Amino acid sequence: MKLTSLRLISKDIKAAVEFYEQAIGLSARWYTEDFAELSADSITIAIGSTRTMKMFSEGLTDFAGTKSIIIEFLVKNVDEEYERIKNIASEIIQEPTTMPWGNRSLLFCDPDGNMINFFTPVSDEAVKKFS
Repeated sequence: MKLTSLRLISKDIKAAVEFYEQAIGLSARWYTEDFAELSADSITIAIGSTRTMKMFSEGLTDFAGTKSIIIEFLVKNVDEEYERIKNIASEIIQEPTTMPWGNRSLLFCDPDGNMINFFTPVSDEAVKKFS
């Protein structure tokens, strides 16, 4: 089994796609007006409008911003990323902070309230883990 993508459901897909393009520096490929993907080396972030959920079941229409999942990105310098995204994030939950497990982390939200963590390993153990 291979994890290939993470799909987010957005109430405003255009705003969500624009946010992710700016936040992670990738261009989206639009397949329909209700579905786009941003592909990185390790995974694809798929973004669908709430209308796409009806294709699975008529009852699946109210998804977005539950704050039960954190999408994590390993970045070279979390402090530099903070300066870059602080004006586009809808909410900064935690400014760059060194966590007890050795990562310096920035936690913020996309336009739908989904949490995103940009992190940089800073302790010897964390650096070793991600090299």
